Amino acid sequence: MSFAGKVWRLLVGIKDGLVLLFMILFFMGLYAILTTRPSPGQVHGGALLLDLDGSVVEEASETDPLQVLLSQEMPAGEYQARDLVRAIDAAATDDRIKAVVLDLSRFVGGGQVHLAEIGASLDRVRAAKKPVLAFANAYVDDGMMLAAHASEVWVDPMGGAVVAGPGGDRLYYGGLLDRLKVNAHVFRVGTYKAAVEPFIGGSMSPEAREDASNLYGALWEEWKADVKKARPAANLAQVTGDPVAWLAAARGNSALAAKQAGLVDKIGDRVAFGNRVAKIVGPDSWNPGPGSFAYTELAPWLAANKPDKSGKAIGVVTIAGEIVDGDAGPGQAGGDRIADLLDDALNDDLAGLVVRVDSPGGSVMASEEIRRAILRHKARKIPVAVSMGNLAASGGYWVSTPAERIFAEPETITGSIGIFAVVPTFENALGQWGVTTDGVKTTPLSGQPDLAAGLTPETEAMIQGVIENGYAQFLTLVSKSRGKTPEQVNEIAQGRVWAGGPARQIGLVDQFGGLDDALAWTAQKAGLKKGEWHAKFLGSKPDAYHSLLQALMGTNEAGGQAPAKDLVALLSSQQADLTRQLSADLDRLTTSRGAEAYCLICPRSPQAGSQQVNSRLVRILGALSRD
Repeated sequence: MSFAGKVWRLLVGIKDGLVLLFMILFFMGLYAILTTRPSPGQVHGGALLLDLDGSVVEEASETDPLQVLLSQEMPAGEYQARDLVRAIDAAATDDRIKAVVLDLSRFVGGGQVHLAEIGASLDRVRAAKKPVLAFANAYVDDGMMLAAHASEVWVDPMGGAVVAGPGGDRLYYGGLLDRLKVNAHVFRVGTYKAAVEPFIGGSMSPEAREDASNLYGALWEEWKADVKKARPAANLAQVTGDPVAWLAAARGNSALAAKQAGLVDKIGDRVAFGNRVAKIVGPDSWNPGPGSFAYTELAPWLAANKPDKSGKAIGVVTIAGEIVDGDAGPGQAGGDRIADLLDDALNDDLAGLVVRVDSPGGSVMASEEIRRAILRHKARKIPVAVSMGNLAASGGYWVSTPAERIFAEPETITGSIGIFAVVPTFENALGQWGVTTDGVKTTPLSGQPDLAAGLTPETEAMIQGVIENGYAQFLTLVSKSRGKTPEQVNEIAQGRVWAGGPARQIGLVDQFGGLDDALAWTAQKAGLKKGEWHAKFLGSKPDAYHSLLQALMGTNEAGGQAPAKDLVALLSSQQADLTRQLSADLDRLTTSRGAEAYCLICPRSPQAGSQQVNSRLVRILGALSRD
């Protein structure tokens, strides 16, 4: 008994020690989280430094701590466009900030609407007689659009600039599926609903080509107009009309070619650029060194300039990313999650609601769930407006139909009113290997849809009927929202995609304007004057893990430590876009999905979380290769 008692006391001591260790680690982690959050006390004045290591997005994704610890690297940074605009506008009027500095060496890009909004805020800084300086190893379209609004644009001597314009090729799998004997059963409504075309052919249909040509043409004209207004001396015609002759005139020196074309003002390395900034804002007394200058980072600056919360609240719900079933997001628009946010806000006595949409669409069921939740707010007799960002197409337009007023920008992509579904079956592929199917059925629908035996005619007819009914519902929703007949909506629907200008002309959009315009309209409808209201972003909260993980991984405030890229590396990064496209297409084909309202030809904002995409690709390919 004495020996057993000693063993027991030893086990109890080990248990108590482990509990104590766990508690110590817990409180150390909690302390680290609290102390690594940005503090207004970290504002040092000088320049507001926007080191954009990543992409500009509508809604930043949450950091997955398990994935970060397993991969030993932070995901690339994501910057909410509204945060950047708020920070830049605050810098324009604060005497502590003498200049705004953009470091775009690791900038991935963003949607055209977001870039235009940020560019406009940089213009306001310059109007306040403060300089804006930009630096990058090299510039491509998105970086060039931002840098164009700077008073001084610098490029590294080993870098340069290239303007490619929107558009490009995408993958088509019709020939591959034929060789693999995979039957992709396609159900759709809409002459222009091109989302299914990659699975049934080897090229664009004439209708999809017409639609894409009109869309990309409109976006290209808006891009050129924005850059030309910001930099009137830029010779875009030379840069884009004959890029080979343009570069040859500078003997292949792309940095010199960019300067001669007026895309950049100065050629110099990072140290020379830093010395130039230091002459304006003063040296860095905290970390002196070559090219250092006094600066304040984005996070503490935002902490020191929090939004005003006086007056009544006008709710803002964000629908960003693909609309999917479930609780996904932020960064994806999970139907259950967004509906819950809206329902929780029913008790908040909101004066109005603005629905911010930046989505290519997705699940019809999830889109309808969100729409019904918006209607529950509308039933309270409060004004409801929609503010469209870069994208509000397909399901993104479905969720916009409850609005009394729809705001969009000329660069906004909307429409794509259509429905589709894709169901692959493998009976022919299995037959090549001698695998057949047989069984007993009590009805034509027994065992359907059967991926091994194929679809029965009855199943195909029923799925097509459901898709057609969904399209009819879509037309009805739009017709009631826009004051048109279903027949009139059908003429402009058919899956066709529209830029903001044409969408306004045909009545899919009411007026041009951004989120601030939608909020102002909602406040006016609610009888509130300026200063009597504030925007309340539903579900918006700081990422509790990001600061701690960032400190543990030794990264900067943005996120990952992606290396700065030269011109060739920037152009070669298109390979990552190809990988994401392949992954998304395989996921769409092999994952069980319902009816979808999704826009395929809509250009995407750059996706920062490429690790997640790559892991999904590995998972899909692994599933396909299993015996």
